[in-house]
Order: sequence, then structure tokens, then C-alpha cells
Amino acid sequence: MSLNPKFASKLCSVADHLWNLIDNFAGARVLIVGDLTLDEFLTGQVERVSREAPVLILRHETTKQVPGGGANAVYNFARLGGQVLAVGLLGKDEQGRALQGLLETAGIKTGGIFLDEDRPTVTKTRISGHSRQSVTQQIVRVDRKLEDLPNLDLQLQLAEYIQKHIHTVDAVVCSDYGDGTLTQPVISAALSASRTVVDAQKHLKRYRGAMLFTPNLPEAELAVGYAITDEATLERAGKDLLELTDAKHILITRGEQGMTLFNDDGSRDDIPAFNRTEVFDVTGAGDTVVAGLTLGLTAGASIWEAAVLGNLAASIVVRQFGTTTTTPEEMKVALQRLLEEIE
Repeated sequence: MSLNPKFASKLCSVADHLWNLIDNFAGARVLIVGDLTLDEFLTGQVERVSREAPVLILRHETTKQVPGGGANAVYNFARLGGQVLAVGLLGKDEQGRALQGLLETAGIKTGGIFLDEDRPTVTKTRISGHSRQSVTQQIVRVDRKLEDLPNLDLQLQLAEYIQKHIHTVDAVVCSDYGDGTLTQPVISAALSASRTVVDAQKHLKRYRGAMLFTPNLPEAELAVGYAITDEATLERAGKDLLELTDAKHILITRGEQGMTLFNDDGSRDDIPAFNRTEVFDVTGAGDTVVAGLTLGLTAGASIWEAAVLGNLAASIVVRQFGTTTTTPEEMKVALQRLLEEIE
């Protein structure tokens, strides 16, 4: 891999510290409030075209259920060794029970997850098929969710839980996928933490005053209201986002162009993509960035070192299909390989 010599030199100079930071992920306590989603993957073999309608008939083979949306963020933190308090809503349904079981099996504390009898668990079911001699391809996705906001009592219960536990954790993460969990009472409670990280698809201004925002390029463009197409518009967007959010740091993730970190002291850092040739699926990679970055901060990393750790974690998960996670051991292997390539 060819990295900018200045960046490569800086990375090598802090390599030992990065190793120690990864080792210290396990000491972190993080509260994550978000839109909890169950991702389902149904796979089957195509038998024929139906006589009832021009659709394929699949013979079911496998069903896989994994945490998605804000639950994927929760799961990423746990897999990286963090002690996680999950906060959110589930429906009183089969999907909710399945998702809660997945989180509890991973050692995640679910006392902050409340049941909403009026809303289904947000579920995204991807149906894929294949013939005997072809690769599996997604055919359709079915989403279960309700657009209405949760009732005020539930909103206040979520906020109360956050306020009760906020002084027992090292960081608070808001994982906003736009499904209604993060209402104003909940956001206000989350912002009372000294270290709040926001991963939101839109309406960033609602989180004004948070320490750090991690928009991807389309989310950043939506927030500032113009396209980011070159160096000038990127620089302008970073400054506008800092002003819009009153944040200390803005990290814009830019796919194969890496990440750009803007700080409220006027400084800027460009972090290259660590993996460009083996990118198969970016689904959930943003959650992995936030997990690696936040755990780095709680372990004592500088904001630059934390961003590098988030980038390193994401470079692993994009090599795999579907919503997935990584581990500290895999991060160490990836870091070692990166350093060897520099040498």
C-alpha cells in the first residue's frame, strides 16, 4: 500500500501506543442509544417461475438474523471489548425477542431497552436466491417499521434511564437511523454527557453541542446543503459543519478517499483509506468506525489516533458481505500488516 510519507511516518511513530489502546478497549463503558433494528437474511434456491404470477419460487435454505441499525453499533462495541449499556425500543413481537436475545448473548446490558406495544421492532428482511450454478443475489427487501414517534411516556423513560446511568459510563453514542427513538427528550439527556458522539443520517443540528459527529459524505452534503465535489467544497463543508453543530470535531468518512477530520481549533487531518482493493460491502461500516474511534478515545487516544483506529476497524469489515463486526485481535493483525506494507 502506498501511503502519504508524512502520514506513514506519523503512523509508525505511534504504532506501539495504538497497540496499547486496542488492548485497553476492554476497560471502556459506553452507553449507546439508537434505533434498534433486526436484520434478517433469507436465502433459497430458485425452483421455477410461479404459475400464479410472474415471480420466482424459492425453496428456503437458510435464515440468518443479526443486529442492524443502532443495534449493529451496539454489537460492534461489544465485539471490540467494550462494556455496553444499550438504550432503545423494541416491539413486543418475535423479532424483538430475537434481537434482545442476540444482544444479551453478546454480554450487552439491555436494562435500557423498553418495549413499545404500539410499534413493531424495526426489521429489514432481505430475500436472496440462486440457481444451482449461480451466485446468490438479493431479490427484494421487506421493511417492518412505523413512522409515528413513540408515546411521550416512553420517550421520558428512555431519557430518565440515560440520565440515571450517564455518570457511570465513559462515553455516550447516539446512533440515529431516523426511526424515531431519538426524540428531543432523549437527545437532551444524551447531550448532558461530557463525551457524546453522534452518528446521525440527518438533522445534525438537533445534536448541537455534542463533542464529535461522524457523517459520511452524503450525510455531510445533506447537512450543509451543497455538493462536496473538490478540495474547496470539502474545506468549506468542514467549517460549516463545525459551526452548524458547535462540535469540537467533525469526521467526514469519504469511502475510498478515506476520512477527513476537522477540529474546532482550525486544524485538519486527512486519513487515507487503508483498504481499497478488497471492498465488498460497506454495510454497517460507519457503525464500526464509531466503535473503534469512541473506544480509542475512552482508552486515552488523541482524536487523530482515535480516527485512525476507527478507520482500521472499518477496513476489516468492508471485506465481508452483510452487516458484520470485527475484534481487537483482528485489528492488531490489520495494524501489523499495514505497518509491514509501509516498511
